[in-house]
Amino acid sequence: MMRTLLWGFIVFILVVFGIPLLMAYSNISSRSDERTGQTTPDVAIDVFIESEGAIQAMPLEEYLKGVVAAEMPASFHEEALKAQAVVARTYAVRRMRIFGGPGSQEHPGADISTDPVLGQAWISKKQCRQRWGFFGYLRYWPKIETAVRETEGLVIVYRNRLIDPVYHSTCGGHTEDSEDVWSGQEPYLRGKPCPYDIGSPYYGTVQDISYDEMAARLGLDALALKTGREGQDTFIQILKVGRGGHTSMVRVGDKEMTANEFRLALGLRSAKFTWRLLPDGVRFVTDGYGHGVGLCQYGADGMARRGYGFEEIIKYYYTGVQVVPMFRE
Repeated sequence: MMRTLLWGFIVFILVVFGIPLLMAYSNISSRSDERTGQTTPDVAIDVFIESEGAIQAMPLEEYLKGVVAAEMPASFHEEALKAQAVVARTYAVRRMRIFGGPGSQEHPGADISTDPVLGQAWISKKQCRQRWGFFGYLRYWPKIETAVRETEGLVIVYRNRLIDPVYHSTCGGHTEDSEDVWSGQEPYLRGKPCPYDIGSPYYGTVQDISYDEMAARLGLDALALKTGREGQDTFIQILKVGRGGHTSMVRVGDKEMTANEFRLALGLRSAKFTWRLLPDGVRFVTDGYGHGVGLCQYGADGMARRGYGFEEIIKYYYTGVQVVPMFRE
């Protein structure tokens, strides 16, 4: 009798929990695959997979799932993930040759690269399973699929032209105008107050860099750099600061550069930094992560958790834009 009851309980557990879990893990969905109010033709994007050194053609919407999974924490709110999906789609479509884009300059024959320095990060389903684990995949992959599916075909335009929807992890309290980070001024890339990213772990990041390493990375004379440390007030000169508090132009020794170049050369999380001299180097304390222009991902999550929808999030970080279908009748 007990054995019969035990087997009955096991069968019940398998039916109620086991089969749905296996379906999710195999990416078999019992949900309807209905579109969200529009018909979007199947479009393929040619992606250069950096880890394989080869170009792979894949459906655009499938590619976007891998981008959202790679570029934004899957634990974020669904509306933030939807905003990221629309941003990633716009970024990709703007570069696709079939739509008149330039494609990947570094990899002829490809539209885009999976190298985040050259394009957008992307990971496969297999890599998602490795990153999140079995149960993490069951939890997060459906969220990613939903975010892409429920924003299918939507892109961001400014005056009926696709924008360049740059984005970053954490702005540190205020995003920046594009011209304070790069040379070009874009009307939709205007700095905005961002009290929503306060939950980011990238506040108060401490990074120590030796004088020798600093000299090597910046292309400066090491001896001159060490001598220059005696004048602490002028060792690093902040020449210009953007409206969001990020350093815009900086001079170290006799070398002047943009703060973005300075940040990338030294591997700093952000150009919103303070510094002080140490006996053997410089200690930087940064607030934020990334260039600080456009969508702030942690800010998007913060807005979503306060009840904002994905379109509201997009229109907050990109000034004067509209979210529209790629193919409008």
